[in-house]
Amino acid sequence: MMEEKGRENGVAAMKACYRRFDPAAYLQYNYTPPRADFTRKDSIVPWKLACLHRAFTEGDMSGELLVDIGSGPTLYQVMSGCEVFSKVLLTDFLEVNRQELRRWLQDEGQCSLDWTPYLQHVCKLEGRRPSAWTEKAAKLRQVVADILPIDVHCSQPLAPDALPSAGADCLVSCFCLESVSPDLAAFTRALGHIGKLLRPGGHLMLIGALGESYYLAGPGVKIPVVPLNEAQVCTSLKESGYTLIRLEVYTLTQDMRVGVDDVTGVFFAKAKKD
Repeated sequence: MMEEKGRENGVAAMKACYRRFDPAAYLQYNYTPPRADFTRKDSIVPWKLACLHRAFTEGDMSGELLVDIGSGPTLYQVMSGCEVFSKVLLTDFLEVNRQELRRWLQDEGQCSLDWTPYLQHVCKLEGRRPSAWTEKAAKLRQVVADILPIDVHCSQPLAPDALPSAGADCLVSCFCLESVSPDLAAFTRALGHIGKLLRPGGHLMLIGALGESYYLAGPGVKIPVVPLNEAQVCTSLKESGYTLIRLEVYTLTQDMRVGVDDVTGVFFAKAKKD
């Protein structure tokens, strides 16, 4: 009973941290140069986009529904997947992030970040001319069916009727679970919770921080993170009912350490639900 109470308190404290989350500041900190410099091979965002492109185009994925777990205010993580799956659901715990995503999807302008360079870069990865980005943007807007609230700490993270009974064919989740969990056990439990949304044999693409204890989510808004290493990621996946297909690691260069977090590396995992 005490253990459960402590568990709930830890999760509640994490949720309280997010009340001051600032989508515009977060995007500025992490999704502009040098971290998003498309002229550099060693920039972190192009590395992530290349991992996702490769994973989605290896030919081992099938089905119709892709669900992005904890989208935050970002769209890059579904730019390759929208070519493979005919329906995409975005999800986030915070209404401010869901609003940010809606603004782009409804093409209202007033977005906190211009996603054009991202779309152009993914087009290049796909062997298309960068000017095809307008077609890709239209495709993405067409396949995103909804933006839903989610809580990865609930054993049923989405509303019961949000998904078909068979579950999603693929999940993608980037920098969500380790940054909303009070400890490693909560991170592993959250992996198990989202696994319930995935059909057996479905794929999970997980991107996350290594060695990170905090990040800034706005001026003066410091959010604690579970500092993970590669072995812990592999163990948590296994314990949560996934078979790891591939793990790749990016080590941050000195100029990528821009003072908004203490992250040392980023992992990309492609796994399959048992």
